[in-house]
Amino acid sequence: MRARDLDHMLTALRGAGEETRLRILALLAHGELAVAELTQILGQSQPRVSRHLRLLVEAGLIERRREGAWAFFRLAREGFGADLASFLLARSAPEDAALAADRAGLEGIRRRRAEQAAAYVQERARAGDSLRELQAPAQEAEAVARALLRPAQGARFRRFLDLGAGDGRMLEIFADRYLWGVGYDLHPPMLAHARARLQGPEFPHCELRQADILDLPEEPGAADGAICHQVLRYLSDPPRAVAEAARVLTSGGRLLIGDFAPHALEELREKHAHRRLGFADAEISELCAAAGLRLIETRKLGPPRRDGLTLAFWLAEKT
Repeated sequence: MRARDLDHMLTALRGAGEETRLRILALLAHGELAVAELTQILGQSQPRVSRHLRLLVEAGLIERRREGAWAFFRLAREGFGADLASFLLARSAPEDAALAADRAGLEGIRRRRAEQAAAYVQERARAGDSLRELQAPAQEAEAVARALLRPAQGARFRRFLDLGAGDGRMLEIFADRYLWGVGYDLHPPMLAHARARLQGPEFPHCELRQADILDLPEEPGAADGAICHQVLRYLSDPPRAVAEAARVLTSGGRLLIGDFAPHALEELREKHAHRRLGFADAEISELCAAAGLRLIETRKLGPPRRDGLTLAFWLAEKT
């Protein structure tokens, strides 16, 4: 064993060896949390909690991610620090008074999250009712999406991206198809709703990040699966979005695009901020080809009424 490996192990062990830091690890086992949330649950000052978090990050036990003015923390996913955290959490007593009180505080945070997100979504829902009436039911669209988007190899995607995650529904319905999922969205209220949706113990393998899908914080070839569902019509630069999705896909990786086929409902620009009135098959095919993607399947869901909207799905593979 090399000396630096020993140093790394000792740093991790020292990082974990303090009561508050163990409590933080136990809280992060339930999902990603912000500094302000941890401060509230632990009942300690923000500088003190921030110091503990810094030491845990340096020890490789947790990971830090910035999102605007906020910083979010979660358990490390690999390395000795991740193994040590898993070992300690597996052997902690759930009936411990401090840990039980922390869990109660976490539940309070989650309830407030859900209430705030629900209020926002309710407001959005009132504005979107008329649009939903024009297209196929969500359950049908989700069934088609699941039928089309499957890993090219193996049972699950290694890394799955939801581009324009919105309320997190795509991450939810594909949860059994990926080992790790990341949802990207620019809008904090929608991210709050998505986090409320995906905060349960059945979603330990997904996260949400604030980012522009035209400039993803992902390395080339980082993902083998991606979905961009009902997002392109809002964008100022759909070709760039498709090219960026292709950039982060590995060879053989698959992208599913879902959006409206061409239509003439001009009022949707004003009422629902649509920049584009649908996409033709030929246009999507050209966008994919320019980005190095091969269109392999197209499927349409007709409208529920004569003046409705056709929802189209285009499945592409990186060549």
